[in-house]
Amino acid sequence: MSALPSLERLVIASHNPGKVREIEALLVPFGIDCLSAAALGLPEPEETGISFAENAAIKALAASSAARLPALADDSGLAVAALEGRPGIHSARWAGPQKDFRQAMAKVEEALAGGADRRAAFICNLCLAWPDGRTRSFEGRIEGALVWPPRGDRGFGYDPMFQPNGERLTFGEIEAARKHAMSHRAKAFQQLVSALSLSP
Repeated sequence: MSALPSLERLVIASHNPGKVREIEALLVPFGIDCLSAAALGLPEPEETGISFAENAAIKALAASSAARLPALADDSGLAVAALEGRPGIHSARWAGPQKDFRQAMAKVEEALAGGADRRAAFICNLCLAWPDGRTRSFEGRIEGALVWPPRGDRGFGYDPMFQPNGERLTFGEIEAARKHAMSHRAKAFQQLVSALSLSP
């Protein structure tokens, strides 16, 4: 496999402020200049993939082509064991057009219908794309359980109802720095850093 070009400037291919903040925080030590797709006025492509990897690639390639810069896209979501992996790639859609994740969390809880199996995982696929069409994909996962009612106002999305295995706090309660060190996104990012031989 040929060496990958160095990264000095990068588009974060997301219109989700929470995701942009988390990815920017992960990139800070490497001195990479980050721009968000929203700040550049790039349109959101239709996510027609059937996996996190396919949707991440769609977003990364669209942003990289439009901006003529490398682009990093994240497609991630909550996979609930008792719901056969749902909401999965449709995690954001469960929040509705207003992106109301209180509604989405309530929908998950309603679907569980009081069942005893509360196992869930957060999955993140990061796709890095270059304007010439090359891509690299990295996937991270963290296992945990769902709590109800949700706890904490940190993080975003389903964080307040997700308690990682071995932790007493939910992602909505854990300090940002600690979450960044252990999350599904952090695990995928560690693979990216290794593949690109990045150093602070």
